[in-house]
Amino acid sequence: MSRPLHRGATGIRISGNSNDLRGSQMKDKTEKENMDRNRSSDQSYLAMKFPFRVLFPDNNSPSKYVNCENGFASDPFSVGSPRSRHKLTLLLLKLSLAVIVVLALTGSFWWTISISTLSRGQILHTYRVLQEQLVSDLWDIGELSLGSSRLHELEFCSQESEIYVPCFNASENLALGYSDGSETDRHCGQSSRQSCTVLPPVNYRIPLHWPTGRDIIWVANVRLTAQEVLSSGSLTKRMMMLDEEQISFRSVSPMFDSVEDYSHQIAEMIGLRNESNFVQAGVRTILDIGCGYGSFGAHLFSKQLLTMCIANYEPSGSQVQLTLERGLPAMIGSFNSNQLPYPSLSFDMLHCARCGVDWDQKGGILLIEADRVLKPGGYFVWTSPLTNARNKENQKSWNFVRDFAENLCWEMLSQQDETVLWKKTSKKSCYGSRKPGAGPSTCSKAHDVESPYYRPLQRCIAGTQSPRWIPIQERTAWPSRSRLNNSELTLYGLHPADFREDAENWKTTLTNYWSVLSPIIFSDHPKRPGEEDPSPPYNMARNVLDMNAHFGGFNSALLEAGKSVWVMNVVPTGGPNYLPLILDRGFVGALHDW
Repeated sequence: MSRPLHRGATGIRISGNSNDLRGSQMKDKTEKENMDRNRSSDQSYLAMKFPFRVLFPDNNSPSKYVNCENGFASDPFSVGSPRSRHKLTLLLLKLSLAVIVVLALTGSFWWTISISTLSRGQILHTYRVLQEQLVSDLWDIGELSLGSSRLHELEFCSQESEIYVPCFNASENLALGYSDGSETDRHCGQSSRQSCTVLPPVNYRIPLHWPTGRDIIWVANVRLTAQEVLSSGSLTKRMMMLDEEQISFRSVSPMFDSVEDYSHQIAEMIGLRNESNFVQAGVRTILDIGCGYGSFGAHLFSKQLLTMCIANYEPSGSQVQLTLERGLPAMIGSFNSNQLPYPSLSFDMLHCARCGVDWDQKGGILLIEADRVLKPGGYFVWTSPLTNARNKENQKSWNFVRDFAENLCWEMLSQQDETVLWKKTSKKSCYGSRKPGAGPSTCSKAHDVESPYYRPLQRCIAGTQSPRWIPIQERTAWPSRSRLNNSELTLYGLHPADFREDAENWKTTLTNYWSVLSPIIFSDHPKRPGEEDPSPPYNMARNVLDMNAHFGGFNSALLEAGKSVWVMNVVPTGGPNYLPLILDRGFVGALHDW
């Protein structure tokens, strides 16, 4: 009797007969060998036809091989196996992770490159000037490190050199044959140079802070005696008091002439209500000739007017030294034989109060130089006893000045007491409408040098060839005047983008400067980071010398930041000359050969 049929692990049918069993085993063995051969050929075929099917199987197509429980007939590459499916999942995860890492690194690297490319130009522009200065400083340090022979140049000068000024040596100039006032002019030679460090006065004291230092200075800091003060006849020199340690300057006093009343008088002569309206009338920069000790400019500074004091070199009691000690703009300059180191059409007003200049001498050539540096529509103020002369000699001098000024196309607006005020013409046509032979002629284009550097005085009217011939009444009023527009920048051959870039660079640089200098400037009035600067009189920074002013960007940045300083903008003679631009912005400066 036969046993019931059972399905084994291999799914092969088994009967109860032993012969049948042996036959069945032989059959199974034969079928297994055939299946192995078929599977080997199929796998080779599939591997060549579907090389990626192992990694990316088609779930919709049935498997060719049966996945048996004992694994006998299972396909080692089949995705149906749990172990192979697990390995495949891990492999895919690893590949995905590797792709993500590669993409992240590539994106980060690309982002870094793009940011660096965008900011590289800004960084270079911001620190370009500092880098150039650093190279120059390192060069100087390298020269000093060469040895003791170099250090020998840093010896201290004798005490007599306290008031030494290069190129100004009256005694030496007299020995060289200069006379008739030219001995006080600027004459540079090898013998006038000194290779030593000039010492301050023996009892020098740190100046008082601004604005206190404007009205009170230490006697020990300047070369001045009480006798020189008392014997002085200058309007501004008489407005000071001298005690044992200090010199006090008084702008208002019932015992002396008042600078406030004097400046108010000038404003009324122009047709203004008071000196506070000078800015609205187009006046911003004033050249004060023979300024005394700067009291006129000290008073007008609070009215947003910037006064540059010029005076002759003086071996003792220098007007320039005292004016600078007060924290006011000043420099040595002489109306005698050479042109001043300013471009044509530089100042809005020229002021001469008993300045010691004989305007009637040398055929009026000094008045021609005054006209050269005065802007069209600007004002010339002259206070002198000659204007109310009684004797014939003085009347003759006054008549010459009055007539010559008329031939320069200056209009006399008013005369009060000893003060006379002229206004320069704003129209070039005035020069052509004069009578033949009346007054000096206009300079030719070849002789109309815009920025002469101590060139001999000229006998022709300069500035008429300049594109900067713009009446002060037509210029933008201060402080907007310092921010030139695109059309104004074309007068100086300057691209607006370069001008704006320079301004932004200096704003950033000033922030860095001030963060470094604050602990020094405000050492007596500490402040925490982020706090506002202390109000005067705690500000120790007052006079700033920009040795290469370029467009005047440093000056502009200081003013926009609200710093109570003034800047002497120096333009080197060996580089691009942007001094006309600087002066037209309402700043002060000069050409100089370092």
